[in-house]
Amino acid sequence: MRICFVCSGNICRSPTAEAVFASMLRDAGVAGVEVDSAGTGDWHVGDDMDRRARTTLVEHGYTPPRHEAKQFTVADFAERDLVVALDRGHEARLTHLAGMTDDPDDARAKIVLLRSYDATADDPDVPDPYYGDSADFDEVLRQVEQAGAGLLNTVRAPAELELD
Repeated sequence: MRICFVCSGNICRSPTAEAVFASMLRDAGVAGVEVDSAGTGDWHVGDDMDRRARTTLVEHGYTPPRHEAKQFTVADFAERDLVVALDRGHEARLTHLAGMTDDPDDARAKIVLLRSYDATADDPDVPDPYYGDSADFDEVLRQVEQAGAGLLNTVRAPAELELD
């Protein structure tokens, strides 16, 4: 199984989700799941994750690897089983891209919102911390961890994952 987390520039939210979920998979002993991340835009392609995102991860016990931002493309749908949007804007952009694939219905079926895996979430969006402060990055991490736990439960029970 291949899972890609997608945010705007692939430097804050999606690499945080990638690092957290990869750690959750390792800690749970779940094998056979590859995790990466991408952005809907190209303005940060090649950049490392935002230093504040990295600092937040490290302060909370994660060891994020070197990151190189990339942009999600139409071709990426064929290589992913699940495409996890961090907010509804990303979901809309991904849905648009899915319409350009050879099998738009299949591609659209792969798109989910991360917070849909958090039954306690009152807002489907993980807010962009880019223009905020450390508390905003802490909140993103909290939301990613909470939703990631739900996603992990789904990955552990693949029959529940609605993928064709």
